[in-house]
Amino acid sequence: MTDCVLLVHDDSAVLRSLGSRLEQSGAEVLRETSLDSAVRALEASRPDVICLGSKLAESGLDRVARLAAREAPVLGFGVETDRGLGQKLLVAGASQIVDDGDPDTFLALVRQGAAEGRRRRVAQRLMSTNPARPGTATLGNAPAMRQLAQQIGMLAQNERTTLLLLGEAGAGKAWVARLIHDQGARAGKPFLELRLTGQPSAFLESAIFGHEKGAFVEAAERHHGLLELADGGTLLLRDIGSLPAELQPRLLRVLETRTFRRMGGTQDLSMDTRLIATTRYDLTPEVEAERFQKDLFYRLSVMPIQVPPVRDRSNDDRLALINAMHREARLLFPDGPQIIAPEALQRFQEYAWPGNVREVRQVLERAVQVARGQIAIGVEHLPGEFRARPGVGDRRHTPMSLDLLEHQHIERTLRYHGGNRTRAAKELGISRATLINKIKLYSISD
Repeated sequence: MTDCVLLVHDDSAVLRSLGSRLEQSGAEVLRETSLDSAVRALEASRPDVICLGSKLAESGLDRVARLAAREAPVLGFGVETDRGLGQKLLVAGASQIVDDGDPDTFLALVRQGAAEGRRRRVAQRLMSTNPARPGTATLGNAPAMRQLAQQIGMLAQNERTTLLLLGEAGAGKAWVARLIHDQGARAGKPFLELRLTGQPSAFLESAIFGHEKGAFVEAAERHHGLLELADGGTLLLRDIGSLPAELQPRLLRVLETRTFRRMGGTQDLSMDTRLIATTRYDLTPEVEAERFQKDLFYRLSVMPIQVPPVRDRSNDDRLALINAMHREARLLFPDGPQIIAPEALQRFQEYAWPGNVREVRQVLERAVQVARGQIAIGVEHLPGEFRARPGVGDRRHTPMSLDLLEHQHIERTLRYHGGNRTRAAKELGISRATLINKIKLYSISD
């Protein structure tokens, strides 16, 4: 990957010579002769790293702070023996003071700075695509939901406790994890998540722990894993039962020592990342069958939390959930309806929601899009299963092939059983092998 370097110095000769040296190393170089033009270039071009002439920086430490407030690290150079100036730059926000008199060292430090800038940008992007959720008031007022809200509040304060969230597919486990993050001391820091299901071991190892340059054939440069990107914040590992056996001891070591090593690395790195894991099914049989490491299971299940499915919640709690999901959908589609018509709301409350919170969100986002330009979401804007009320008759016929009907029924049955294929096959009256073939035939994600 080409490094983009913003080089700032008031001497054009230095810009030419040092810029040429960086370009010969393969970098893209942006040259500026003043701090004001550097601030504008930073806004327009978003370089990976900033190399700043220290004597120039001394005349505008406030603008140095503005440069340092962005993702790109600021490397001061040209300080020579002036330690006082170097200290001022560090206080203003510079990441490091480098010696441009040693070409090899200088280029190596610039490359490191550029890699750090890209890491910060990725972390910022991930934070911006995972916005904070509303508070626990959206959970509802039934006893089970009040207990869940109390647990969230308590665990948000115990911000080093490792958590295991249990519940059916789509029950809102990731949503609860985000509530815990947002209400604790880590709020405002990265909240990152990784789904483990169906991913190869090598990919997961690199994604979680990172890798060093040369760790494998394609490793052209150092890669920071999610444990580093989420430093100070929270890392959510979804479907922890799918973690490959060879990675389980490494994750256990992280929980016990708060350190890890990148793939191909020889140095232990410390981290301050809270780990939260989710699972759709009881891990005890996996532990008994020695497919999931016992010590890791005990470390994860220090504080298990059960997230109830939507069908087990009271009508008032369902209403609170529906309204919360409607508010989220309106943020995505501001020109959508601002209210839900009473009859449509009644259909929502009568429905069993086999897909749980995930299905609530999907149905409401679809309804808001379909009903754009309308005052309210009506029954006519809902999927077919909502439009025909039980016992009323098929006044609104929805054309559907037998294959589509079978597809939908299998998908809902799998959701109801939390993705457990054995239980789903038993209810459907078919063998597990037949169910697996139909899952592949219909491309069902369970």
